[in-house]
Amino acid sequence: MIHIEGRQRTSLNGLWEVIIDPFDAGSGDWAAYYKDRKPLGNTDFVESSFEGGHQLYVPGDFNSQLPELSYYESSIWYKRPFKIQTKQDNRFFIHFAAVNYKAEVYLNGVKIGEHEGGFTPFQFEVTDHVKIGENSLIVKSNNQRIKDGIPGLGFDWFNYGGITRDVELVQTPKTYIRDYFIQLSQQDENIINGYVSLDGPKKEQAIAIRIPELNFIYKTRTDSTGKATLRIPFRKKTLWTPAVPKLYAVQVDSETDRIEEEIGFRTIRVDGTNILLNGKSIFLKGVNIHEEVPQRRSRAYNESDYKMLLDWAKELGCNYVRLVHYPHHEKMIRMAEQMGLMVWEELPIYQGIDFADPGMMKKMNLMLREMIARDKNRAATIIWSLSNETYSSLARDSSLTALYHLTKALDNTRLVTSAFNNMRFEGNKAYIEDKMNRLMDVMAINQYIGWYKAWPENDSEVEWISHFNKPLIFSEFGGEAVFGNNTDPKRASSWSEDYLVDIYKRQFSMFKNISFLRGLTPWLLVDFRSPGRAHPVYQKGWNRKGLLSERGQKKKAWYLVADYFKNLTSPEK
Repeated sequence: MIHIEGRQRTSLNGLWEVIIDPFDAGSGDWAAYYKDRKPLGNTDFVESSFEGGHQLYVPGDFNSQLPELSYYESSIWYKRPFKIQTKQDNRFFIHFAAVNYKAEVYLNGVKIGEHEGGFTPFQFEVTDHVKIGENSLIVKSNNQRIKDGIPGLGFDWFNYGGITRDVELVQTPKTYIRDYFIQLSQQDENIINGYVSLDGPKKEQAIAIRIPELNFIYKTRTDSTGKATLRIPFRKKTLWTPAVPKLYAVQVDSETDRIEEEIGFRTIRVDGTNILLNGKSIFLKGVNIHEEVPQRRSRAYNESDYKMLLDWAKELGCNYVRLVHYPHHEKMIRMAEQMGLMVWEELPIYQGIDFADPGMMKKMNLMLREMIARDKNRAATIIWSLSNETYSSLARDSSLTALYHLTKALDNTRLVTSAFNNMRFEGNKAYIEDKMNRLMDVMAINQYIGWYKAWPENDSEVEWISHFNKPLIFSEFGGEAVFGNNTDPKRASSWSEDYLVDIYKRQFSMFKNISFLRGLTPWLLVDFRSPGRAHPVYQKGWNRKGLLSERGQKKKAWYLVADYFKNLTSPEK
C-alpha cells in the first residue's frame, strides 16, 4: 500500500510504554512480554510489566531519549493501546514507516508479522485481529548489528534504534486502491505510462484518473487480476524542474475507493556523457545528507528536522541532494520535491556486505522493492543507487547486476547507479576501473584525494580517464576539519579548517579537466555521529567532514563550496 497520507488513518504516534530487554529474553515462552500478562489471583505474580516503567516517544530513536540507552544495541519492547469504534465493512492495516533493524509485531497477544530492514516501510493487515473497543499493539524492536544484515556489522554512522518513524492504523474499503504508478515515459514526454492495481474481492472495476487543474480525465478498467495498465496521451502540462517544481493534484478513483496526491511530471535520461532533465543537459550541484539532527544527537524524524537539513542544502546552492546511505523518510523526499531539489535515493548496501550469503539476495530485493514502491511517483527522485563502496567479486558483481535489472523492471523512469571508490592512479592519470560502470546509467565515484589519498605531483593537471562514455558524478569528496580549528593548516592530522579549504580548492581546479563530469556531491552537509571515529581530541565519536559543525556553524569550506556552486552554470565549467 502506497501513499499512506492519502488514506483514512489514525496516528499511533506519541508516548509508548516500553520494556528494555538487553538479553533479548522477551520472545521466549517464559517471559513472553508480547502477552502483557497480569497477575490474576492472590498468589499470582508476573516478572515483567509495561506499566510503571519507562516511556519513549514514537517516532524517535531510543538512544537519544534515555541516557542509559545512548549506545544500546539490543531489544526494546513497545506497547501502545488504541480503540476501534466500529469495524463496519472496512479492512485495517498497521503501517510502520520504519523500525530499526528487526521488528516483531503483536496485536492483542497474537503475532501478526515481522520485518527486517531499518529504513523502509512495511505493514500488516489486522482486519481479523482488531476488535471493537480497546486493542493492544506491542512491537519488539532490535537494532543489534548482524553479519548478514543490510548494512552489515560495520558502518560509518550511528546505529539509532527503535521505532524511528511514524506508526499509523489505516482503514480501507474491502477492495481498495493498493498501488499506482503515474509517470511520464522517458522516451516520450507526452505519454503517461504506469498502472493502477486493486486489492480485494471486487477485482474488475472502472478506473478514472483526474487532474482537475488541467480538466484532464482518463477512464479505463482493471482486469481479472485487479490491474489496469496505463498508456495515456498527456500533452498539456508544466514539467517539474528545480526552478519550477510544479506538482498537480491527481485523483485516482475506482468504484470502491479514491485516493489523491500531488504528482510532478518530468523526464530524466542520459545521452552519452550528458544527463538530460526534460531533454536539457543539467549539472548536479549537490551535497550528501544523513538523516540526523546533530544538535540533539538524534535521528531526524519530523518536518522541522527535514526542513532544516534541506534549507541548508538550498542555502548552499544545491539543485539536488544525495540522501545517504539508506532511504530517508518519505516526508523528506516529498519536501525536497516541493522545494525543487532533485534526489538521489540509496540502499544501505554498504562496504562489508556479505554478498555470498545465501539469504542476502532476498533481503536486498525486498529493500529495493520497498524503496521503489514508496517513492516511484516522486518527480524529485531521479537516481536509484544500489550500493556504496563495495568491492569487486563474483558474488558482488552478480548481485548488483541482478539488482540493476530488477530496478529497471520495477521502474524504468529513473537513472540507476552505485557509488564506487575503485580507481587507479598512475602519475597524473586517474583511471575509473570498476567494471560495473558498464551496466550503470551514471558513473559515481567516491574519492578523497588530499585526505585518504595523497595528491599527485601536479594535481591541477590530473587527467581522469573513463572508457565507459557515461556521465560522471563525484558522489563523495572532501576531508575532516573541526570548526574553529586553524592550527598547522598544512597537515591533515591537524583537522584544520584551512587544510579542508585547500582540499576543496585543489579539487575544484582538478574538475576543470574532466569533460564528462556532470555532478558534484561534497561529503557532507553537517558533521555526524560515528562511534568508530575515535580521535579523543578532534573527533570524539564524530565524522568531521561536514561543511557545517554539529552545532550548525559554517566552516570556511562552506563559503568556498557555496561560491563555487553559485558560479557553476554549465557542465563545461
